[in-house]
Amino acid sequence: MEKPEPFYRLSVSKQKTSSEIINEARSVLRTLRTQRPFTPAEDQRKLFGSGSSRAPQNRPPSVFSLHASSFDLAESRPASGVRLSPLDYKPILVISSKDEDSSVSLPKPAVDAAEVRKVSDARAQLFRRTSQGDAFPAKMAPLDHHEEKLDCEEPAMMSSLHGTNDNCLAEQRAYTPFNDKSEQLICNEHSGKPEREDVLKGTAGKHLFQLKGESNQMKKHGIVASQPSSIGWKRRLTGLEDDMRTDESEEEKSFWHMKVLPILHELESEDNVESLCLACTKLYQVLNEGNMLGKRFKRRSMLLKTLYKLVEIDSDPLCLKLAKIILSMKVDGKNLLGACKLAFKVCRNGINDYLIQNDTLLDCLLEVLRTEDLQKNNEALLYCLGAIKFMSGNAVLLNEMVNKGAVEMLLQLMKQINSIKENDSHFSSLGHLLVQLTATLRNLADLPQTRCQLVCSGAVSELCVALEQRMNDKDVCTYIVRIFSKLSSYNDFCAALADCSRCYILFLALLNKHQKQQDLVIRIIFILGNLTAKNNQAREQFFKEEGSVNTLMSLFQTYHELDLKEEKWYHERGREEKKNPQHPSKAEDVLIKLIRVLANLSIHPSVGAALAAAHHVVELLVTVLEYKSIEVCEELVINAATTINNLSFYKVKSSAVQDKKLRIAEMLLKLLMSNNMDGVVEAVRVFGNLSQYHEICDFIIQKKIHKFVIALLDAKNQDVCFSACGVLLNLTVDKDRRALLMEEGGIGKLVDCLRDFGPADLQLACLICKTLWNYSENITSAASCFGEDTDTLLMLLTSLLDEELALGYGLDRGDHHKLYWEMEFKPVAEKLLERIQTHRSSVSAAIITAF
Repeated sequence: MEKPEPFYRLSVSKQKTSSEIINEARSVLRTLRTQRPFTPAEDQRKLFGSGSSRAPQNRPPSVFSLHASSFDLAESRPASGVRLSPLDYKPILVISSKDEDSSVSLPKPAVDAAEVRKVSDARAQLFRRTSQGDAFPAKMAPLDHHEEKLDCEEPAMMSSLHGTNDNCLAEQRAYTPFNDKSEQLICNEHSGKPEREDVLKGTAGKHLFQLKGESNQMKKHGIVASQPSSIGWKRRLTGLEDDMRTDESEEEKSFWHMKVLPILHELESEDNVESLCLACTKLYQVLNEGNMLGKRFKRRSMLLKTLYKLVEIDSDPLCLKLAKIILSMKVDGKNLLGACKLAFKVCRNGINDYLIQNDTLLDCLLEVLRTEDLQKNNEALLYCLGAIKFMSGNAVLLNEMVNKGAVEMLLQLMKQINSIKENDSHFSSLGHLLVQLTATLRNLADLPQTRCQLVCSGAVSELCVALEQRMNDKDVCTYIVRIFSKLSSYNDFCAALADCSRCYILFLALLNKHQKQQDLVIRIIFILGNLTAKNNQAREQFFKEEGSVNTLMSLFQTYHELDLKEEKWYHERGREEKKNPQHPSKAEDVLIKLIRVLANLSIHPSVGAALAAAHHVVELLVTVLEYKSIEVCEELVINAATTINNLSFYKVKSSAVQDKKLRIAEMLLKLLMSNNMDGVVEAVRVFGNLSQYHEICDFIIQKKIHKFVIALLDAKNQDVCFSACGVLLNLTVDKDRRALLMEEGGIGKLVDCLRDFGPADLQLACLICKTLWNYSENITSAASCFGEDTDTLLMLLTSLLDEELALGYGLDRGDHHKLYWEMEFKPVAEKLLERIQTHRSSVSAAIITAF
């Protein structure tokens, strides 16, 4: 009978079978997983986070004040081109308090001081100024308070009506029949008292009533125009006739007077924030009902002026209502900017999220994104996107965004921004906008439906364009990299990113440019680890990019030195370990993810062989094992051991692993002696490959590592037993070392592993049979060779060779299970069974003959 060859791995170049690939993938080459870099939530909501690379003076502010002066009142009024003639009479307000059913709403007195304090200082000042006669221009004498006092506790005439209310009153007068004399505006210069006539004589006679909303504060900001008084009064008195000159149906006119105007009166007279919010809610509903939202509404300027003056009331719920209505009126220019800032201010406070959830502000902001011109309204879009970014921090609003098509809108806006080249004057300012956009996309990326939309819409390509154009903008790069970091953890997006050929060179360029920016570097390395984890083409493509390995090694060296400095810092202070060994330091985290990339790259045959021969790569890996304790940073040490294990598989000329094998073995021994089972298993795996060298086998025997390996067979863990069997298999190649299996009860433990795991794990069963085959090469008696485990071994081999029974355990594993059984396990098990049966029967026959 021809002497069979021992079953140890030979370094022979041949075409691998599918079963060999399966076997090698499990026992030697393994990709690594790691946690995605953690991004802490910002303490405060800002346009640019605390870690922004933008200097405060070079970026728009996140905190600002909004006043009525922040809006352009003139812009609200459509230009008519018609000039009104001055009036030659002085208007007198005659009010009778007897008629309680008047159609004009009079101001309500405040319930108490606490209610008044709910409005802004600006509104309160208006109350005080009016009560002192400030309804007139500065050059006019105040009215006699006693003669004009209303029948209420407040001694002010129209104390809480703004200037816009004059318009409202005039409109109401135009609509109210003149025979109703209870509350009319009587424009008759002879109807006033002598004191009033004195006031209105001479120069003052040509002055107008000053709008109540045109406070001193507003004049300070240049809101009040210095135009002839008579013209100004005519405009105010007639309710902005410029708007009325356009065609307006009787139905619209009636709707305005019956539905809208009373609410405006309420807004101008009410001093309670809650009541103002309710009035704004009613106003929006009424405007929507009357189809008066947008620019088609002819009287919108009067409405907007009223709303603008309410902005000064410091109340987020009210500002939310105001922002929604103003944006719904399709304002533009300065007013659009003011409205977007108003929305931004509300959304900046996370406490308001519950208010926003119950409102439709998101719809208004998305409409701004969809319709407004990018370059014309750059700053307004910035604050609009900032508000949307804040909303995306809320789970409810985040889902609402996706359902309303926010992803598509953001991508369309990104395409527009990407079309603006660097030599354009808007390029820099659009970078601020891109920060908000990409930050929002990062939040949206948490949702599965977003990932599908981004994959299908070609977002990868557009994001890469932005990354390439904004290479110098660390903020934009960081947010885009965060998007990739999140989404590359999923197979579909990772495949789409891998297909974008220019992404590799972009990532390398970023790593070289921002080498010491840990938050950026660690995410790029994480992405590369995801790309190379499952895609062999990605491994090859990245490796072939010019300077790819050199860039990785440069980063390795940089962060290795940083880690050493930190180790030294702890040592000098008498502490050998970190306070929180469970959490890697920033330098350690980069090294962990960088080594993962090397491990994943080494799966590719040609790339792995090249890395195995790269002495600077192996040297850095060994250095990590030398200076870093597994108790200090478990993941870093295990990743380094796994990568060395992958590289040790390749038998190449000038192998750096082979040159350093004894040094590596010394480091692995330290790992074996640790209390970390994952580290022990990884060390045993490396010994499984290195034990093919005689020097390593001698080292194992000398250090009694074989006893430790045999003891691991009792671990009752398939992976541990598999790794231990790999070492024992190579040890039994040498006939002088085979007896070592008997010393620690190794045969019995191998049989126990075959019984416990063999039926479900044919790879492990095959490895045990190969080890027993090598061990029993010079067998003379089955009983003397296998002892009391002989019968159990025979029974197990017989059952595992039963095709129906053996393959029944692997029905859920596909055709490769059957293929492995036929090509790998069955030949070995049959020969081992035949050998045992032959030597068992011959011994039995000899015993019978003796008797």
